[in-house]
Amino acid sequence: MKITAIKPFVLDAGIYVKIETDEGIYGLGEGGMKRRGRAIAEVIYSMAPDLIGQDPFRIEHLWQVMFRGGFFPGGGIQTSAVSAVDLALWDIKGKALGVPVYELLGGLVRDKVVCYPHNGDPGDIDKLVASCRKTQAAGYKFVRWGMVDPEGEEGNILEPSRAVRFGIEQVKAVREQLGEEIEICVDVHTRLDPSAVIQFCKGVEQYRPYFIEDPIRSESSDSLRLVRQQTSVPIAVGEQWAGKWAFRQVIEEELTDYARIDICIAGGLTEAKKIAGWCETHFIYLAPHNPLGPVSTAACLHLCLASSLVGVQECPRPPGTTHTDVFPVQVPFADGYLQVPDRPGLGVEFNEEAAVAGEPRAGKGLWYLREDGSFTNW
Repeated sequence: MKITAIKPFVLDAGIYVKIETDEGIYGLGEGGMKRRGRAIAEVIYSMAPDLIGQDPFRIEHLWQVMFRGGFFPGGGIQTSAVSAVDLALWDIKGKALGVPVYELLGGLVRDKVVCYPHNGDPGDIDKLVASCRKTQAAGYKFVRWGMVDPEGEEGNILEPSRAVRFGIEQVKAVREQLGEEIEICVDVHTRLDPSAVIQFCKGVEQYRPYFIEDPIRSESSDSLRLVRQQTSVPIAVGEQWAGKWAFRQVIEEELTDYARIDICIAGGLTEAKKIAGWCETHFIYLAPHNPLGPVSTAACLHLCLASSLVGVQECPRPPGTTHTDVFPVQVPFADGYLQVPDRPGLGVEFNEEAAVAGEPRAGKGLWYLREDGSFTNW
């Protein structure tokens, strides 16, 4: 079997790639950093001459070719492109052998994967609680929302002291009104500095959150140590990191409890499987970052089905509820759990005509401001 064509597609749903072979089998991949889809597509085009004519079964070899073939180490844009192609290669191999991808990763270690949704209206506590009740009634065991400043939503303002106080009130209300069985995740989304997030974590400790996600900016793992030393609240980090080297310090120094691997940024299943094994030696559980589309959801599912330490998988849009024109077949989902797919490969099918008809939209960047007008992360 040989690779004959590599086709990137930039859609509202994200950046996807279809890899075709001379035996009529195609594979699907998805890249992260969806707002940089056009740039990722150009990287995929630049890698195509090194891939066309190659055996798609040589996944590790082709990963090395893509990652190292330009000589200069790449950042997130490059690893997102590598991720998209890598997932498509795993999809091809599974289809060619007639087995789901999880079989290629070692086989099932669980029968389903628990997920968390994205809960709405975090700026209003009553509406947030109602959203959490709705997802709990739908079968979810988890709720999740992002940190906000309730007085600054209109102008995209986030003042840390207000956000911290309000965040503590949110967690308290959800815990008291939904009970002890529901698991609570709060995404700080890198919006706070260490001192502010330490105050927040101390304030919510008594309400037993499942984890606090991305408590500080991701550029410096050293600063995470300060947070780790001053709170017992579990921490989840890693969604912005490109490759295993970015995870090294946090894993080896055990600065996190959950690894938020983004399969579509970190280097695909090839790299994610290595990171997962490394995490296992430090009792760090997986909580894959998955705010993207149906291919990402499927790839995260296969990783979780075949990995021993898994906490929860992000899944804001249940498969089969969005982008069904482009992806008419998606992985199964029920009662807050992703189910075991029985189709070969990743278990997702692609309508190229619908993808070509879609028009990508460009939008402005995403950010919050402090009250004085200075920039902070979105």
